[in-house]
Amino acid sequence: MDISMTAFGHINGKEVYLFTLKNSHGQTIQITNYGGIVHSWNTLDRHNGFSDILLGCADLNGYLNRHPYFGAIIGRYANRIAHGTFDMNGQVYQLEKNLFPHHLHGGKNGFDRKIWNFDTFSSGHQHTLSLTTQSPHLEEGYPGHLELKVNYTFTDENELIIEYFAQSDMDTVINLTNHCYFNLSGDPHRDILDHEVKISADVYTQSDDTLIPTGILLPVKGTNLDFLDFHAISARIFNDDPILKVANGYDHNFVLNDHPFDLPVAEVRHQPTGRRLQVYTDQPGIQLYSGNHLNGVDGKLGPYHPYAGFCLETQHFPDSPNHKPFPSSVLKKDEKFYSKTIYKVDTFPI
Repeated sequence: MDISMTAFGHINGKEVYLFTLKNSHGQTIQITNYGGIVHSWNTLDRHNGFSDILLGCADLNGYLNRHPYFGAIIGRYANRIAHGTFDMNGQVYQLEKNLFPHHLHGGKNGFDRKIWNFDTFSSGHQHTLSLTTQSPHLEEGYPGHLELKVNYTFTDENELIIEYFAQSDMDTVINLTNHCYFNLSGDPHRDILDHEVKISADVYTQSDDTLIPTGILLPVKGTNLDFLDFHAISARIFNDDPILKVANGYDHNFVLNDHPFDLPVAEVRHQPTGRRLQVYTDQPGIQLYSGNHLNGVDGKLGPYHPYAGFCLETQHFPDSPNHKPFPSSVLKKDEKFYSKTIYKVDTFPI
């Protein structure tokens, strides 16, 4: 295994780098310290062919333009906060309404747009890129000065291990995730509708027509959101169902069943290539997004079409700061935050 660093461009005179992490099987992941974006993941299929299974921009200039958060670290709060407001210790904080009238993915200048400091180190059969940054008090409206570290570790088992560390000098809210768009076919001109998805979730958070949770948890059984067994995305995505039509496909938070960390909470299979994605997490929820609004977005090999990629974002529930019964996303003053998610790609037998 090895890790290398190359220049990726400049932002306001500051150098931005692209790091390549390679395992002993020749599989590679590329990550830039701009936004902590996972730029590519070249991995084997059942026939020992290599392909890049991630969507992304062609270069740094593409990422500097507004893009749909390709591969980025998302924070301070991933997903939506209703009307960009929440109460913390009796004080109401107003966040940037960057998806009017709501707040999305940390605001106009979230963690996805920061130039992160970096370090690299190796241990055994794995390499780690460690990224650090700060978020000052009231940045995008959030309380507290936040110190943040994200470790990306790539292993010989073709796992991307993501560890999040944070600490604040005031009580605040935090919800960190990664926004990789996967296409296990390795062909960005193919859609992901033939991918088969399984999610260990008996219920989901009901949402209104702006995708803000109502506070009600509903069973997936008997609905188009039932992925307790494998279903192709195409099987129900175009059904005449208000649950799907409001988002033009899947963009829903699933409440994960209780599980030990060493069992995957979600799996995706692609039969033609034999690739399989497994997701492990300590988070209470996962957002399935089917790339519904990718039409015309510039990518590595030209514009993407709708449903060119899917996301499985491990997370706290959307709008948790405004729903007391939801698992708490509060980070107390001087408390140490830690969370871990693993994305593993391998092949499965026919």
